Amino acid sequence: MYQSILVCKKIFAIFFVKHWGSTQMVVSSGIYDCAELEGFVYMKTNQIHGLVTYVIRDEEVEIISLDSLIENSGIGSHLLHAVEEIGMQHGVKQLIVITTNDNLRALGLYQRRGYRLERIIHDAVTRARKLKATIPHVGYDKIPLLDEILLIKKLKEQK
Repeated sequence: MYQSILVCKKIFAIFFVKHWGSTQMVVSSGIYDCAELEGFVYMKTNQIHGLVTYVIRDEEVEIISLDSLIENSGIGSHLLHAVEEIGMQHGVKQLIVITTNDNLRALGLYQRRGYRLERIIHDAVTRARKLKATIPHVGYDKIPLLDEILLIKKLKEQK
């Protein structure tokens, strides 16, 4: 049920503006225009229910954004699996993802899918806010939005 994000970037730009306020993602690994990245979208009845964007570099794939509009439905897992398949096709050794300290649901999802906590990047969101002032100061569950957490999943080598 997922399709390549390359099909129509204008639709994805509209999605990011609606759900995130802009297509720009500022994280410690860089500044990205999510509407221009590679990825997959999960659609049902011509409606977007989830999407993931990623960047392939050297021996890793970094997931830049992951959205599931219907939580606990398997959409996030489905999209993560699609990115893992791309990683294996490109022979990368690991997948990485960065999330914020307040995003406890994402931390749970990634860990259930085999990602391991690698590093806390202290004050990364505070620094990102200097480049993108619209990043809120308080996140999910009224948790101050300050740090990023890097998670890594090692991919098994194909034989």
